[in-house]
Amino acid sequence: MNVFQNIKNYNPDSKCILTIGTFDGVHIGHKRIIKKLVKLANKKKIESTILTFFPHPRMVLQKESNLKLIDTLEEKKNLLKILGVDNLIVHPFSEAFSRLTSLEFCRDFLVNQLQTDTLLIGYDHHFGHNREAKSKDLAAMGQTYNFDVHIIPAQDISSITVSSTKVRKAIESSNFMLVQKFLGRYFELTGIVTKGDGIGRTIDFPTANINVKESYKLIPLNGVYLVSVKCEDNLFKGMMNIGIRPTINGERRTLEVHIFNFNKDIYNQKLKILFIEKIRDEQKFESLDALKKQLEKDKEISKRSLIKKGLH
Repeated sequence: MNVFQNIKNYNPDSKCILTIGTFDGVHIGHKRIIKKLVKLANKKKIESTILTFFPHPRMVLQKESNLKLIDTLEEKKNLLKILGVDNLIVHPFSEAFSRLTSLEFCRDFLVNQLQTDTLLIGYDHHFGHNREAKSKDLAAMGQTYNFDVHIIPAQDISSITVSSTKVRKAIESSNFMLVQKFLGRYFELTGIVTKGDGIGRTIDFPTANINVKESYKLIPLNGVYLVSVKCEDNLFKGMMNIGIRPTINGERRTLEVHIFNFNKDIYNQKLKILFIEKIRDEQKFESLDALKKQLEKDKEISKRSLIKKGLH
C-alpha cells in the first residue's frame, strides 16, 4: 500500500476508485465499505484509494474536544493495508481546509488532483464547508465532472449497528467482548518498552513498561486486563495493569504488562497489546506481599478464562 501525506503529493497517472472518511477504529462497518472499494477496483482494473484526515476533524473544529482515537495513525495504516487498499492519502486537516466549499473540494481535489473515476460513499455522507453538501449533491457533481458515484444504501450500513462512537463507549466501559464484535478484532495498543523501577521483578511478576507516544490514543480504564502480547512476530498471553499503582503510592499513570512464561530482555522493543477482557479494577493493597497474592489469583483467573475461550 502506498501512503501519501497530502492530497497534493498524490499524482496518479491513471484514474482511481475512491472513498473518503476518518475510519477511526476500522470497524466492521468500515470494512464493509472498504471491501466494496477493493472489489470494485479489481473489477475495473484500476487502483483503490482512501482519503482520510489527520488530525481528526473534531480535534480541529471543536477546540474543547478531548476526543481520543481508537487507533493511532500507524495502527490505522496497518489495518487498511491488510484489507488490500492500494493507496492511502492522509491529508492534514485544518480550519482552512474545512472552509473549502463542496464545489471547490469536488473540482480541485476529487477531479483535478485525484482523477476520480468512481467515488464510493455512504448514504449519510456530508462534505464541504459546514457539511453543506450531501451524497445526492455529490452524485449531481459527478454527472457534471464525469465521475461515477456509488452510494451505499442505508440498509447495507445500518444493518451493522456500529459506529466509532459506540466502539469508544464499549472500550471506556471495559466491555471487550462487545468491542471485539464491533471491530471484528481485538482492541490494540502499541508502544515501546521502557525502563521501569523493577518492583514487579522483586515479587516474581516482572513487567514491561509500555510507552504509548501518541497522546490522542484511547487508553482503557485503570485496572488489570487479560491480554495477548505480540513481540517479534510471536504471540504470548499475559496481564496488563493500567493505573497509578496505589500500593506503592504511585502518582503517574503507567501501562505495565506481565507476559506469562517469558524471560527475555525486550527494552526498546515495540509491543502490540491486544485486550481480551478486564480482570478487575485497580486497588490499593496493604503490602507488596498482599499485592503478590492478588496477582497470583489474577493469573489463575486469566488462565481459566483462556481455557474457557479456547485461547490457551
